[in-house]
Amino acid sequence: MKITLRKTLSIIKKIVIGFMLVSVFLILLMRWVNPFCSMLMVERKIAHWNISQQRTWKDWDQISDNIKIAVIAAEDQNFADHWGFDFKAINRALIYNQKNRKIRGASTITQQVAKNIFLWSSRSWIRKGVESWFTVWIEVIWSKQRTLEIYLNSVEWGEGIFGIEAASRHYFNVSANQLTPYQASLLAATLPNPRKWSPANPDDKIQKKAEWIRGQMSNLGGKNYLKQLN
Repeated sequence: MKITLRKTLSIIKKIVIGFMLVSVFLILLMRWVNPFCSMLMVERKIAHWNISQQRTWKDWDQISDNIKIAVIAAEDQNFADHWGFDFKAINRALIYNQKNRKIRGASTITQQVAKNIFLWSSRSWIRKGVESWFTVWIEVIWSKQRTLEIYLNSVEWGEGIFGIEAASRHYFNVSANQLTPYQASLLAATLPNPRKWSPANPDDKIQKKAEWIRGQMSNLGGKNYLKQLN
């Protein structure tokens, strides 16, 4: 049976519209319903069937303010003010990447949530475009507090370790609500490459970055910064 160009375009249009509606529905649902897993967890499980995954969801009030402000200080200091994209950070990254072989990213916490929860991890312009779609709707539908809550419960902190509760237990044998500023800064310092660096056995590079993060936590106003996320 011959498929005409018009029919092909009609099918593509329906697929795109269907994707848009489903994606917005999922984001709306997750405003109140906690995601039971993430696409990153699925991807890691497919790649490494033999590695068990640790993850225990903790609500906002069950997570130490120290780790909340630590990841903001480390990953996205304009988190409370931007609408999903930090264009100044993007511009700085572009300038840096033109002069250096090592690629520097500029993803906000919102973009990282979009990628971790809904998308695959490989780099491509298509993935980045879809990530931007999810990022915009997350900013529209979720509060900043909800975004950070989901981020902290989904971010990877080592092989098979997902979320702040699993990380806190694994590295420091404490619950997420008991993390000290020092422990929180070490956890945040490893986020660029959590499967390479350990918060429990930090090298000099991680120690120095953790010290810098603690300074930034103070500069941002400490726990008072979190009042902006309500």
